[in-house]
Amino acid sequence: MQFHMFRKKKEENPLIMNNRYATHTQALIDAVLNSSGETDPGLRHAVEAQSAQLSGRPSQHAGHVPQELVPYLKKVALHAYRTTDNDIETLRRMGYSEDEIFELTLSAALGAGMARLECGLAALKGGQDAASED
Repeated sequence: MQFHMFRKKKEENPLIMNNRYATHTQALIDAVLNSSGETDPGLRHAVEAQSAQLSGRPSQHAGHVPQELVPYLKKVALHAYRTTDNDIETLRRMGYSEDEIFELTLSAALGAGMARLECGLAALKGGQDAASED
């Protein structure tokens, strides 16, 4: 099964469906990516998908992420501990508000975290394709 950038209605991630925390996990995903906010949900979905790709999710179309955000989002996805106040200030100088930066950071962290969870669960099931097996 291929993961899609835009989740329809309440389409669940197949890896978390067998997880006892599936309802809570899906609520988190929906809250971060689909709730109202300062950034467009489409951008949040694209940021989540790009971060997930960087963190090991099989290739998918990630959508368009503005080029000026890419270095910061890569840092959040791959080396979050290296994020500094200077990174945030750079985004602020580019015109992003604190709320927009927060939403984009959460989306990137969610994508990276979920991709790592998916890879770990797949490894426990015996392979990368375990996500599509019942």
